[in-house]
Amino acid sequence: NAFAKMDHRHPELFDAVAKAAIPIIDNFNAQEMANTVSAFAAARHATQTTKLLFTKVSYAISVNPAVLQDWNDMHLVAVAYAFMKARHEDNELIDFIGNEVLWRNDASCH
Repeated sequence: NAFAKMDHRHPELFDAVAKAAIPIIDNFNAQEMANTVSAFAAARHATQTTKLLFTKVSYAISVNPAVLQDWNDMHLVAVAYAFMKARHEDNELIDFIGNEVLWRNDASCH
């Protein structure tokens, strides 16, 4: 994320990180996953490897909703924002996250 904040383009580094993260993304906790996609979005790094990383993150979140018990709203929103900022269209994931946040808010009011 530091490279992105400094507006320092380093495509080889981002590709290497994406390639390393893809096979283990299911092991990431909420903060690690949110920080990873946020860094790629902030750096505007858009390669095939990045697209695959975002697809794997989407799959990891939407295929196993039980994982979200450990996620707070901030991490959910950070992932949704990263997807939108990166222009990685995944309306199903955005809807899924939005519904999850609304459900939590509704459940806490009752």
